[in-house]
Amino acid sequence: MDPTAQPPVDEFLIAVTAGAIDSCDAWTTDVVLDATVPNWRFRKDGVAALKEEYAHWFADPGRFEELRRVPFQGGEVVEYLLTWVEGGVPHAARHMHVLDVRDGRIARDTVVCGGRWPASLRAEMQSAQQEADSSAPG
Repeated sequence: MDPTAQPPVDEFLIAVTAGAIDSCDAWTTDVVLDATVPNWRFRKDGVAALKEEYAHWFADPGRFEELRRVPFQGGEVVEYLLTWVEGGVPHAARHMHVLDVRDGRIARDTVVCGGRWPASLRAEMQSAQQEADSSAPG
């Protein structure tokens, strides 16, 4: 393992925000992606299949508006709110990854995705939250 290399979870997160999944080398060749997305669940086996999927998810550079990392023995849980601009429209997505690390690479990524939200939907969600907050007792 290259001593100057980034830890695999750091490398993955850098690639996410850079929109550079293709150049990321954070995974084992036999990595398993177990993804739950709105109204669906699927599995991809192998680094090529994972990169092909994530190239769509993380095609544009973005930034984390929220980021929480919780290490555990053999891996890390990462939760974030990612924002980016796609086709001139601001978007966001919330993900939670349970990343199992083996031999300095991510061997399994169990991810839950709340969906992709364009700016109009984010505004609608924010308005609904404000309405709920204003009607709450207290």
